[in-house]
Amino acid sequence: MSAIVQAARELGELIEAHADEAERERRLPMALVERLRDAGLLRMCVPKAYGGPECDPITILRAIESVATADGAAGWCTMIASTTSSLSMFLPPASAKELFGDPSCITGGVFAPNGTAQPVVGGWEVSGRWMWGSGTQHCRWIAGGAMAPDAAGQPAVHLFFFDACDVTILDTWHTSGLRGTGSNDFTVDRAFVPTDRVVQPMSAVPTVNGALSSFPNFTLLSIGVAAVALGIARHAIDEFIELAQSKTPQFAHRTLAESGSVQAELARAEASLRSARALLFFEVGEAWATAQAGHDVDVAVRSRIRLAGVHAAQAAAGCVDSVYTMAGGAAVYQTSVLQRCLRDVHVTTQHIMVSPRLYETLGRMFLGGRVDAAMF
Repeated sequence: MSAIVQAARELGELIEAHADEAERERRLPMALVERLRDAGLLRMCVPKAYGGPECDPITILRAIESVATADGAAGWCTMIASTTSSLSMFLPPASAKELFGDPSCITGGVFAPNGTAQPVVGGWEVSGRWMWGSGTQHCRWIAGGAMAPDAAGQPAVHLFFFDACDVTILDTWHTSGLRGTGSNDFTVDRAFVPTDRVVQPMSAVPTVNGALSSFPNFTLLSIGVAAVALGIARHAIDEFIELAQSKTPQFAHRTLAESGSVQAELARAEASLRSARALLFFEVGEAWATAQAGHDVDVAVRSRIRLAGVHAAQAAAGCVDSVYTMAGGAAVYQTSVLQRCLRDVHVTTQHIMVSPRLYETLGRMFLGGRVDAAMF
């Protein structure tokens, strides 16, 4: 087991102990953020050239899943920060060192091109508003997407890294689940961003050599989201198993654990979660071996990973639904971990990277149809 996965597991009790506070405050407590940061869990993709751990995708999956098993919100923030840190491999080296060389520096942001950018001397002037700014309250640098002309003068998606001092965070994160992620809207108003703090994610060429820099960036994001869902489902099943040992439903004479129908349903949930997880890890492992061999992780490989990712997220949600239902009335109270898992996992599946509508796109591709695979 890698040191960073071991660190994630060792922090499990602490993460779980802070879950109620995170839920109540609608952001991760800084005491927890600092422990996650010090363990390297918020910058797993920063290359060794800049003092980072440069973890492989399987390690990243395991670490995110482990954190999410303790608390979905903490797992989500771990995923966002680390996948954002992968952009360090596409920035000019001097800028990458400035943004990511400090181990205490945390980054986050939103890819969606909701901003406007105007070229000015030395860089860009950017304004805009973005949703889903997960963990931005504890970030030093915050990225936001905008359409801007590329070198050929054509409009293209650019990601601009803003100094946190230039960002206004709005109190909008009042949601059903993943409340502890602090995924508020954020804005900038005519913020200046130097040219060397900008990345074009659709066409950027890595500035650091290595297998991780050649692993598709959007694919990395998608499997990170799926890993959060897997962790939440694992937590829910484990919580139900503990509950089932002692709960005897009203008008029944046996505990839930002694019920044949419960036993069968639990076994089906375990099979669903484990098989979905195995498929995801298999496809990511195959792609990683391809990248390590110096070969391109092509669209066919990426599409299989995306299929495994959406399947893992949907299977995880189904497992949580199942154990929540079997738990009966005990699960509806705010004190129940199961109701939090239910809310959290269904917010996870709303992310565009694992949305059920992806099945249609993938099915069309498998049948030979044309699709836009730019975000694969």
